[in-house]
Order: sequence, then structure tokens, then C-alpha cells
Amino acid sequence: MSARKDASPSVDPGVVVTPKISEPWEVEKVLETIYPEAPAEGMATPIPFFHVLERLKTGKREGWRRFSIQRGESIADHMYRMSLMTFLCPPTLIGKLDLNKCMKMCLVHDMAESIVGDITPVDGVAKPEKSRREADTMDYIAKKLLGNVNGGRAGEEIRAIWQEYEDSKTDESIFVHDIDKIELLLQMVEYETRMAKKLDLGEFAYVATKVALPETREWAKDILRERAQFWGPKLHVNGEAGVRGGVKEATAQGQDAYYAEEKEKET
Repeated sequence: MSARKDASPSVDPGVVVTPKISEPWEVEKVLETIYPEAPAEGMATPIPFFHVLERLKTGKREGWRRFSIQRGESIADHMYRMSLMTFLCPPTLIGKLDLNKCMKMCLVHDMAESIVGDITPVDGVAKPEKSRREADTMDYIAKKLLGNVNGGRAGEEIRAIWQEYEDSKTDESIFVHDIDKIELLLQMVEYETRMAKKLDLGEFAYVATKVALPETREWAKDILRERAQFWGPKLHVNGEAGVRGGVKEATAQGQDAYYAEEKEKET
């Protein structure tokens, strides 16, 4: 474990930067950068884990930064709204889903980003490598931070629910993947509306084409209709149409490659 550091790298206590790590990426390399020291491992208390969770509150969703939204939503913000959205599960799905598990999955699915950071489809990190980093992080959380807490049961449950989401084969995981995309679409429209047509985030509308369930596809359609009404006749990007909708070719290729790998993993 790294020694306690004497000097803070930031003058703002509300800023926690996830550093760029040299290849090959390893959890231990990130832990060495944590100020003032990495969380204690193998403890019988969950307090070190609770401290790691703060990084989800301070870590930003990186896709928005490319559009100069520097104080946008955090990873925790995103997961919190997702969890609340499960309360409004469409009636036709209620009998098919364990909504308690869905809520937990919403709160767990991006937990690895507390160490890995938020990797987006255009960052150039292949999906298998992203998955490896996140799996290594979840092993670290489940075994080294929570392995000795109450017999390790909570850590095992968190790790299992995260893996279920990653595998995307159960009804619950497919629903939560859809909720993940719907939440992004909501945030896209909210940022655009707040900027009164001076900010076009239309490339993110691409995810509407990847929503799987008929019920959640209706939500996506409602959001895109709301967006279309907002923009009216003014020229804007329609990411759901890809390059034809004004998305840059390199961005569209990155999106296609990312979601092709995700689909391949599901089959």
C-alpha cells in the first residue's frame, strides 16, 4: 500500500481527478495516486469502501466534457436518477422483473468508475479492455475492501449484480441497460434546453437506437419528440440517424464499434 502523501494535488476539496494511467492499466496504479492515501484493505468495517464511493459523487460523466460542460452530472447523479426511474416501471414489465434487484443494479452498474473513471465510446478504449478494467476494480472492491465485512456477503452480492448487468442476459439487466440509455437521453435534452439552442448534443441521441424493450422504446420516442419540438425548424444533429443525421463520421464509427462489441457480448 502506498505511503500517506503530504501535499494535496488540488486546492479545491470538491475536485477529485481520475488520472491517466500508463499501460497496462492496473487498479494498483490508480490506488497509488489517491490522496492522501489509498483506502485500507482487509478491514472488518465498510468505512474504506464508503470513502471510495465518494469518488462517484465527484467523478463527472465524461461525454459532456467534450462539449465544455465542466460542472455537469456526476456518475452518482446518473445512477441515482436511474434507480428512481425503476419506480415507474411500465405496468407490462412489473410482473416480469425483480424491481428490487433492478434498483440495486442501477446503483451498482457504474461503481467501477470510482477507480476506472468514465470511459466513453469515443475514447478509443476497446470494449474488452474497458470490461477488464472494470472487472478488476469490482474484484478489488468485493475482495479487498468488503471481503472481511460481515463475512463478505455484501461484497459478493455487489459483484454478482454488477456481473449480471455486464452479461446483459437477464430481463432485469436488459431493462437496466435501457434505463441507462433513457437517463442519458433525458440529460441530453435538459442540457440543450437550458442553453436555449446554443448547444447541440444530438450525437448522443444515437443511443435511442439501442434501446431494447418496446416499453422503454416508447420512453425514448417521447424524449426525442420533446427534443424535436424544442429545436423546431432550426438545423440540429439527429444522432439517431447517424451520419445522415449530422453525426461526424469518426464519432459514428466509434459508437458503432462500441455497441457492436456490446451486442456481441450479449449473444
